[in-house]
Amino acid sequence: MTVLAILPARYGSTRFPGKPLTPIAGKPMIQHVWERTRLAKSIDAVVVATDDDRIRQACEGFGADVEMTASDHPTGTDRLAEVARRHEHDVLINVQGDEPLIEGFVIDATVEALLRDDRAAMSTVVHRAEPAAADDPNRVKVVVDSAGFALYFSRAPIPYHRARPGADSDPRPAPLQHVGLYGYRRDFLLDFVELPRSPLEQAEELEQLRALENGYRIRVAEIEGWTSVPVDVPEDVAVVEAVMQQQEVAR
Repeated sequence: MTVLAILPARYGSTRFPGKPLTPIAGKPMIQHVWERTRLAKSIDAVVVATDDDRIRQACEGFGADVEMTASDHPTGTDRLAEVARRHEHDVLINVQGDEPLIEGFVIDATVEALLRDDRAAMSTVVHRAEPAAADDPNRVKVVVDSAGFALYFSRAPIPYHRARPGADSDPRPAPLQHVGLYGYRRDFLLDFVELPRSPLEQAEELEQLRALENGYRIRVAEIEGWTSVPVDVPEDVAVVEAVMQQQEVAR
């Protein structure tokens, strides 16, 4: 099995234009993601996929392999699929370009989750959510079945807790927060992008719901010792830099 990690990167983000090139601790954000992705032991190659020449120049400047893609892709997954068609790797990993604190072992867990079960068309990772994440629509939550497959993803707090009268304590476990990281079997990925957007996907604006609505299974790996800190809005940059400083002190 060969594994290709692809970092989709576009300049024209609605909420945060130019996000991949945003400086974080002296480097473009996409460089942090690329450097950390290369630490994954299960990855055979890493490529940045973009339609913007500014991103291409920046990435080639720090040594990344870059593939230019069409500018009219509706999603990062469609951009991923365009690159996948040019390669023969068995597994494609979609590493979001707004996860500058991604760790190699998290990517490895995504690959392992997919390869350990032939029933899985996709894989992803989660971790226990911080209390504030439950009501934050930018932090996607997921519920998982007893076999480790995703049941549903939502921007809303799930599962809903119906309080029992007289209960002394809250029996809910901490909700699971989804990390924007996906593994795909190549054949499934190429089929997936040909499916029409599903009703739940459109309601939540979460592509992975298209897979669930069409009967595909998503294997989930729960990560300990790491928490996702994605950059969704400009204010998140300071949060990420603070975490990076803490990590440097800890070393």
